Amino acid sequence: GGRGGDGCPVITFPNYPAFSEIPEKEFQNVLTYLTSIPSLRDAGIGFILVIDRRQDKWTSVKASILRIAASFPGNLQLVLVLRPTGFFHRALSDIAFKFNKDEFKMKVPIIMLGSVSELQGYIDKTQLTEDLGGTLDYCHNRWLSRRTAIEGFAQKVKQTAQILQSFGTELAETELPNDVQSTSSLLATHTEKKDKMKEDIRLAVEQGDDILGSITKPVTENPEYKLNQDQLDNQTTVERLLAQLHETETAFDEFWIKHQQKLEQCLRLRNFEQNFREVKAALDIVSERLSAFTDVGNSCSHVEHILKDLANFEEKSCETVAKARMLASEGDAFIQNNHYAVDSIIPKCSELHHLCDAFTAETERKRNLLNKSLELHGLLEKSMKWCDEGIYLLASQPVDKCQSQDGAESALQEIEKFLDTGAGNKIKELNKIYREYAHILSEDLKEHVQKVFQKQESMEEMFQKRQVSLKKLAAKQTRPVQPVAPRPEAFVKSPCNSPEILKYFKNTCFSIRMYKLLTEISTKHHIIHYLEIHLLSAVKHVINELIETERAYVEELLCVLEGYAAEMDNPLMAHLISPELQNKKDILFGNMEEIYHFHNRIFLRELENYVEYPELVGRCFLDQMEDFQIYEKYCQNKPRSESLWRQFSDSVFFQECQRKLDHKLSLDSYLLKPVQRITKYQLLLKEMLKYSKNCEGAEDLQEALTSILGILKAVNDSMHQIAITGYDGNLNELGKLLMQGSFNVWTDHKKGHSKVKDLARFKPMQRHLFLHEKAVLFCKKREENGEGYEKAPSYSYKHSLNMAAVGITENVKGDAKKFEIWYNAREEVYIIQAPTPEVKATWVNEIRKVLTSQLQACR
Repeated sequence: GGRGGDGCPVITFPNYPAFSEIPEKEFQNVLTYLTSIPSLRDAGIGFILVIDRRQDKWTSVKASILRIAASFPGNLQLVLVLRPTGFFHRALSDIAFKFNKDEFKMKVPIIMLGSVSELQGYIDKTQLTEDLGGTLDYCHNRWLSRRTAIEGFAQKVKQTAQILQSFGTELAETELPNDVQSTSSLLATHTEKKDKMKEDIRLAVEQGDDILGSITKPVTENPEYKLNQDQLDNQTTVERLLAQLHETETAFDEFWIKHQQKLEQCLRLRNFEQNFREVKAALDIVSERLSAFTDVGNSCSHVEHILKDLANFEEKSCETVAKARMLASEGDAFIQNNHYAVDSIIPKCSELHHLCDAFTAETERKRNLLNKSLELHGLLEKSMKWCDEGIYLLASQPVDKCQSQDGAESALQEIEKFLDTGAGNKIKELNKIYREYAHILSEDLKEHVQKVFQKQESMEEMFQKRQVSLKKLAAKQTRPVQPVAPRPEAFVKSPCNSPEILKYFKNTCFSIRMYKLLTEISTKHHIIHYLEIHLLSAVKHVINELIETERAYVEELLCVLEGYAAEMDNPLMAHLISPELQNKKDILFGNMEEIYHFHNRIFLRELENYVEYPELVGRCFLDQMEDFQIYEKYCQNKPRSESLWRQFSDSVFFQECQRKLDHKLSLDSYLLKPVQRITKYQLLLKEMLKYSKNCEGAEDLQEALTSILGILKAVNDSMHQIAITGYDGNLNELGKLLMQGSFNVWTDHKKGHSKVKDLARFKPMQRHLFLHEKAVLFCKKREENGEGYEKAPSYSYKHSLNMAAVGITENVKGDAKKFEIWYNAREEVYIIQAPTPEVKATWVNEIRKVLTSQLQACR
């Protein structure tokens, strides 16, 4: 940190006995480093070297000066040498220096000094350290610690800027997802990354502030303290790095605000689109149900009932319509706020407004039609009632009394009085009725109107004839007419009662039996007997659980096959299935029907036969083990099934099937049942083994468990293999998949650019390896999000090695987890690091088996 009179940086070479033993490369590195610390301006003036050799010999002094002269990388202004203090070496140095001065090859003065006081004549004592008689505050450990901290901070700032730039590029190039879950997940992921970046920046700023505080601490503690030039340069450097960090953070914050706003707009858009699909589907359903209100009724009570149903339907549909209008308003708000997807939102808002208005208008039209129908049926019923009253009046007039003049006149007055009431009750003009109610007159209703009108005309004709007869009787007495009293008909209704039959089921309480057993335990023999009974009960309990869950599983499979799969072939449901979904039943359900038939016809019946023979349950599994292979086929098809479901999960067809089945969960939950079931067997077998150790049939149970675990491994491996993308060939041609797993991989190839090769040696790649009988595939694992599904990995194919040209080195020096796979006589070498030594041993053994089998086949 010291400076000469004109600001030259001072570099001191202290007395160090082993100076000559320092390797040349390291010595050059130190000099290069030291000359790079001062500012370019100060370094340009030139350096002053102080070489302290007071305790050394002249031969060493000469070697030191020559070495420094040969290696010094900067500009030299002056070299000051504190020569040896011994009398002999001091004299020798004076003589030798004169003769060897040219040998030093320095284009600057070399001044031999005999004491520290002479040195202070060239450099002020405030710029010299204590060992040189100066007062410069210097601690070597503190200096190293501070330089390390500053350079570490500079590297941190650089890395932070690079990471922020890389992250910004990643954000800028990110494609916006097409669904709510992916968008929400992307926003959460980016926000989480952003928060981590901000935390890293905060820690970096905190690190810089700490370094700056340590530099200025002496001044803080003592205002009169003067920082040396290097300390001032360090302060300037840290302040500049902090400013750079703040500028980078500010630029990133501005970019993030725009990116976050875009993602939030995208999320709102995806929510809007999802809600639009749901609301539109609901509107389509209510519109379809509204269209079912075609009947205008055949009586007032019938029409009133239809109107009541319409009102109830309208009330229930209000929520759907309100949601649609609210969603349209939300879309309108997006448009007003200049959303980036205005062109996509406008048509949807228009469609929602149109559907809501159309539904409201159609409901009103239906109500008006029914009100007109109610009005017409009211007229018809009035007319019918008037006709019935008229007929009753004619039938109730006593014929014997009408024979007299007074009786006939009285009957005529009753008839005329009744006919006067027809003005407000009878149909006057049939054609006028036809014109006024033409839009609701069906053929049946029109025929009904004609019949009522004909009845009315017939009744009026009867009255006219009665009036003519009574007028004649009132004018002239005629012979008496025998009275004929009308005989009213009686209608008897016999009620029909339908009794309901109630069924009650009573379960036996297991705890009562256990309590009785416990009260009987009095000896060790009884306790042992009880424990045997308890273990047997536990085994039977597991068997009962196995059988009960198997029955429930079979019923669920049948429910899916009948409620969904069969309905895809139902002509009555065809209009609900989109064209893209038709003929995709095999993709959606895979071989579920085959699984159902196996469990229903074979496995469940076999289990039921062995319910009283626990020792044979393991054998039952083993006998059917080949049939369990069908699950591998189902799991291989699962990604295609899930992909198809994600495309059409909001289909009206699936919603209608779910409604008919009264399922609370959607179809995708039931499509997971086979995958869940195959994993359940191992748990039940383990539970049975826990209670069946050293018992008859335990070996079969263990063998069955091993076989089931083997099937689960094959299913798991198969699920991973079908997730490979980018492989041009046919994976089935590579033979059986033997192993798969994730590793760190280094490459060491003879071909390729040397820099790439050097980089590859030190930076591992994350690769997922698939070992087949004929080849080993190297893939890159990628995590993906599905809708409503856990994260499912996919594997991007990178390259493969033919096992016929592969060699293996089982041990790599320095790491028990590493082994080598080399190709074409070590033209390509892959250093593989397993997660554990055990995993490495398993892979090495499996690869050795493949290579051995190939060698035997060649022989």
